[in-house]
Amino acid sequence: MSLAVVTLKKGEGRFLKSGGLWVYDNEIASIMGSFNNGDIVLVHDFDGYPMGRGFINTNSKISVRMLTRDEHTEINEEFIRQRVRDAWDYRRKVVDTGSCRIIFGEADFLPGLVVDKFSDVLVVQSLALGIDRLKETIIRVLKEILEEDGIHIRGVYERSDAKVRRQEGMELTKGFIGEEFPTIVQIEENGVKYEVDIKDGQKTGFFLDQKYNRLALQRLCKNAKVLDCFTHTGSFALNAGIAGAKSVIGVDASETAVKQARRNAELNGLDGKVKFICEDVFELLPELEEKGEKFDVVILDPPAFTKSRSSVKNAVKGYREINLRAMRLVKDGGFLATCSCSHFMTYELFTQTIGQAAKNVHKRLRQVEYRTQAPDHPILWSADESYYLKFYIFQVCNDR
Repeated sequence: MSLAVVTLKKGEGRFLKSGGLWVYDNEIASIMGSFNNGDIVLVHDFDGYPMGRGFINTNSKISVRMLTRDEHTEINEEFIRQRVRDAWDYRRKVVDTGSCRIIFGEADFLPGLVVDKFSDVLVVQSLALGIDRLKETIIRVLKEILEEDGIHIRGVYERSDAKVRRQEGMELTKGFIGEEFPTIVQIEENGVKYEVDIKDGQKTGFFLDQKYNRLALQRLCKNAKVLDCFTHTGSFALNAGIAGAKSVIGVDASETAVKQARRNAELNGLDGKVKFICEDVFELLPELEEKGEKFDVVILDPPAFTKSRSSVKNAVKGYREINLRAMRLVKDGGFLATCSCSHFMTYELFTQTIGQAAKNVHKRLRQVEYRTQAPDHPILWSADESYYLKFYIFQVCNDR
């Protein structure tokens, strides 16, 4: 059966031509041939030049997500097997694969799909209609490839419950793919043990992207008094504790997250040293400042304050507020770790915002290092959305 042909308007497709994987609805001149949403289509430039193959969904503003730049490549099991094998071979070279992200959507040329490995369990998130059709084949092939390396996957859980699926005309869904199994999974990362709730935890259950940023902080935390803000299930706080911190306070507004963090502290024998409290960080920081509290290390790992361009201005205010409050709590010569996980908050804007905060509170920042997400979340230079995590470590000095 011949494939439908999507033809771009003249002068459009700049994102696609620069290496991106998306074709937007307003870039399309015509669609010739019959198709159902989710089908594979050919994409041509306005003059008929072949651009490759992708899957179509006219319900979405991203009408086509490209799978290959070769118009002759068949999207079959052999194609999927090679894509999955490439993704796994890359992870084996660049990260500890005990727990890692094996497939990171567009950055692994499998747009709309995330697969995280937590020990011997896979958690899958499908965010696009076309990839949803290929999902079960991808999972089966991945399990076979892991088995070749002696890694037996005992269960797969789906967390396709992100609201963005509605933009694809898809329902939110979660549940087991295959046999049921206990959904609290124990993992170990950087020498720290965690219980991961893959069923009801945020996103896929645990934020693997900060793996090496947490490790980078360990050397600064020995004998330190540490404050970890937006601690979630305690990961930065526990890394500080394992590294030999004198005392650690982890703060989060979610009682569920705090309870999990306390269990994780017990799991590591740190419940006497690492304490967790359920508080709103924006309210707590001024209170600590008023009491005259000072810390050797303050960590800010907030949720994304903006998920769209339209709300960036408000996000800047939020980032500036927490950073200036945190800087006031760092003792002279202490350290601040601060990050943003929104790709709409660009590197330049985030850097500028931190600089403004430092100026406002008369602090001088000495940059220790700048980091991004762990390499199992690769940044594809032609896919801006794959570069989202900005992470700074500073020494905070008084004006002198």
